Amino acid sequence: MPRIARMVVKGEPAVYHVRSRTALDGYVIGDIEKDFLLKLIRQISAIYFVEVFGFCLMGNHFHLLVMIYPGESTRNGDRQVMLRPGNRFGAETGKQKG
Repeated sequence: MPRIARMVVKGEPAVYHVRSRTALDGYVIGDIEKDFLLKLIRQISAIYFVEVFGFCLMGNHFHLLVMIYPGESTRNGDRQVMLRPGNRFGAETGKQKG
């Protein structure tokens, strides 16, 4: 059975359930990574028109329940979110920090 299409009203806040999971086996997100992720969530939500209603950080994935408010800086936020893990882990992966 197909999923019912979401209703998004342009210019109005929207609530999303966000989930991200690692592609690696086992529980690779330890306490240090969870602390970093929590700090990152707080920083991003304070800057980019995002209100975090709840979250759950686990060893191999996390969940967020967020409200996104319309605004210009949400477009810029995507790039910041993509760059931060590289800035944090670039030296460990051999990739150049950007």
